[in-house]
Amino acid sequence: MISLLLAGTLAVSLAGCSTGANSEQSPAAVSEQSPAPESNQSSASESNQASEPMELTMYFPVSVGGGPDALIDALCKEYHEENPDVIVKPIYAGSYADTRTKVQAAIKAGNTPDMAIMFSIDLYSLRAMDAIQDMNSLCVTDEDKEWLDGFYEGFMMNSKDGDTTYGIPWQRSTIILYYNKEAMAAAGLDPETPPATWDEMKEMAKQLTITENGQVKQYGIEIPSDGYAYWMLQTFCVQQNGFNLMNNTGTETYYNDARTAEGLKYWKSLAEDGSMPKGIVSWATTPSDFIEGKTAMMYHTTGNLTNVKNNAKFDFGVAMLPAKDSFGSPTGGGNFYIFKGISEERQKAAFEFIKWMTDDERVAQWSIDTGYVATRPGAYETERMKAYAEEFPQCLVARDQLEYGYAELSTYNQAEVQKAIDDAISYVMTDQQDIETALDTAQKTAEGILQAYR
Repeated sequence: MISLLLAGTLAVSLAGCSTGANSEQSPAAVSEQSPAPESNQSSASESNQASEPMELTMYFPVSVGGGPDALIDALCKEYHEENPDVIVKPIYAGSYADTRTKVQAAIKAGNTPDMAIMFSIDLYSLRAMDAIQDMNSLCVTDEDKEWLDGFYEGFMMNSKDGDTTYGIPWQRSTIILYYNKEAMAAAGLDPETPPATWDEMKEMAKQLTITENGQVKQYGIEIPSDGYAYWMLQTFCVQQNGFNLMNNTGTETYYNDARTAEGLKYWKSLAEDGSMPKGIVSWATTPSDFIEGKTAMMYHTTGNLTNVKNNAKFDFGVAMLPAKDSFGSPTGGGNFYIFKGISEERQKAAFEFIKWMTDDERVAQWSIDTGYVATRPGAYETERMKAYAEEFPQCLVARDQLEYGYAELSTYNQAEVQKAIDDAISYVMTDQQDIETALDTAQKTAEGILQAYR
């Protein structure tokens, strides 16, 4: 039985995507590189210090400040109490992008960490460095294999390369629609019936927009167009019968496809009719705009659910994203990775810690404390999650949306390929380029980058 980690829930605003720089090599370079040195993590060193607990390093993507880091500290302390021969030392590395940069730098410097929680979309970048250990090879018992098969398939889409698993889902998310029930009632709308289609959302957003003396007092909707702009665009793509922005091997993008253009056109139209702010809508401030009543609806990660629950002074609801031809949302968030370049003993120790962390009870508590989706179906069968869902049924919406979940944009040289489409979205939203020009330019850029990986 694990302890309850914090008395209160947390305000978490991590997302499923990153804009940080990548440092990668072409496939040819990957095949030639030698393994990273093990430095002070060698088996000989461990043998000489057999009486001392093994200290494992784990990079974690959050700044220190009493949020998720407090939860992680408590979990690592609890693990050591149960396993005195192992100490897990978290290294809080800032944002997901910062974590990627610091982990890559540590590997290149020969100071390879034992494990890290990094973006699920970092998979191909880490594979290009030949940096991560596959999880299948560490699953040696039937119990191990059963555990590996126990995660939601929607979260495994960004965790595998082919049939081989490299990442273990931890803090994972989908994008959901948040709506202010009181604002809907005031506009004459049914507060229990959120928009279910693009057309309904467009019409409701108009009705929810309030203008006084020529100034917008309340926007109908905000959909962030910085930080994770590509993630938002993906929602409008996958809702067209599952069309996605990339292939499933990280080597092709479809930025200038007609369906991409249609999705971006619809998104832009919400600003053109005044229901959404013109220009760039900030990822960081969208949740506070919703909480403060500046927008009646918003698209955001389920990782912000606990934040909204704790701080909204009005009755709110959450719903699956409205559909065009079909429902759909890309998944997002972070996975556990174990690195090469460390001893087999350390890899096994890291593997045992990850299995412990992703026990159904702990996964359930992490979801309750943060708002992220519990990554295992078994977590929703625990008594603590059943009780929480009874009290706060909104926590089940993102899980239910996994039925319509799709892989988040993930390619080789992720940062540069991602930047190409993020720039295109920015140019369109700020009226610097038309949709066709912006998407053609983005596709040409991505093609030039990914050619080396085919």
